[in-house]
Amino acid sequence: MTNQEILKLLKREVVPALGCTEPIAVALAAAKASEELKNRPESVEVYVSANILKNGMGVGVPGTGMTGLYIATALGCIGGKSEKELEVLSDVTQQDVEDAKKMVKDNKIKVNLKDIKEKLYIEVIAKENDNYAKVVIRKQHSNIVLVEFNDKVIYKIDEEPENVKADNSKLKLTVDEIYNFALSVDIEDVKFLLDGAKMNKDLADEALNNNYGLQVGKTILKGIESGFYSDDIQSYAKALTAAAADARMSGCMHAVMSNSGSGNQGITVSLPVYAVALKLNADEEKTIRALTISNLIAIHIKTYLGRLSALCGCVVASTGSSCGITYLLGGELKNIKYSIKNMIGDISGMVCDGAKCGCALKVSTGVSSAIQSAMLAINDIEISYHDGIVDDDVENTIKNLCMLGIEGMNNADKVMLDIMVSK
Repeated sequence: MTNQEILKLLKREVVPALGCTEPIAVALAAAKASEELKNRPESVEVYVSANILKNGMGVGVPGTGMTGLYIATALGCIGGKSEKELEVLSDVTQQDVEDAKKMVKDNKIKVNLKDIKEKLYIEVIAKENDNYAKVVIRKQHSNIVLVEFNDKVIYKIDEEPENVKADNSKLKLTVDEIYNFALSVDIEDVKFLLDGAKMNKDLADEALNNNYGLQVGKTILKGIESGFYSDDIQSYAKALTAAAADARMSGCMHAVMSNSGSGNQGITVSLPVYAVALKLNADEEKTIRALTISNLIAIHIKTYLGRLSALCGCVVASTGSSCGITYLLGGELKNIKYSIKNMIGDISGMVCDGAKCGCALKVSTGVSSAIQSAMLAINDIEISYHDGIVDDDVENTIKNLCMLGIEGMNNADKVMLDIMVSK
């Protein structure tokens, strides 16, 4: 890929989002359907893939104090604005929230599991009198592929657009190219990544000053103050990153800069790197180039893995962070490759059992592993290719991780969802 193609990819995959992207994607589809009706719907039917259902069940919806796809659907219909895409709920009012809660209470929303192999699929049918509007989202959280009104097709994508491609061989992106791009790109072109990191830190600061979710980040910070944890780089990075996840998972009305369609992934690729940069007093340019590496490594891995899988996105995002931290610590290309192998040799077995407040714990674990792997890497230590799924070639190691997440854990999503819905 040329530098311009990589930059285009980066700007497409790193965008602001308000709330967990699975329920927000449902809210987006609901908002679009309601707009097509030009009236508030009397009833709404929602059909989603297993991964959307899994990730939408237990996560907070911004501004509502509630969790799940029912309130996300209702609020999307009543107060959502589809032109804002993943910030679809940014302008909702308290009255919108109350009306949405009543809509849920009156059983106007039905959510169903769609029997479909696709990981990311959302179908919303909104009805009012004898009229209906249907909206379908596929492949990406904001990728509307179909809009219907009373059997009339208003909008349809017959073929997958370029931004939905998931075959990395077509993109021809490699770790070598990512490193070369990060070191050569005009810093002004990627400065938005630093703005995104600062946006995510604002969310972390909000959580550290208030009580959100499991308060993982705030508890780590208290542990530092009490002397239980050392006041070091790792503890600070864990506190900052976990705090942002605490707030986001419990429905804080604060946008984050996402990565590959995931807010938590955006938090985890940026805040550990930013935290280390702050502690090291790294200059702005080096920080931005480190964030470029971190974000692109995560995008590169996700291209193989797909938007949603049984593998926790924290594995991917913290691997990106480890690479960015390795660069901040003076590591070169070979050291970045070592850090990828070390990460995949460490936390490759972390599963995704849905989006929820407990994700902050997984994020914290990922940050610890990222820093440990980076420390090993800058000392020229890499996990052996004899170990597990790690290969001598870093690209094959990434492919092995994704093969594990897609083929090896094929049945894991179904088992986890069965457990979750039967509780």
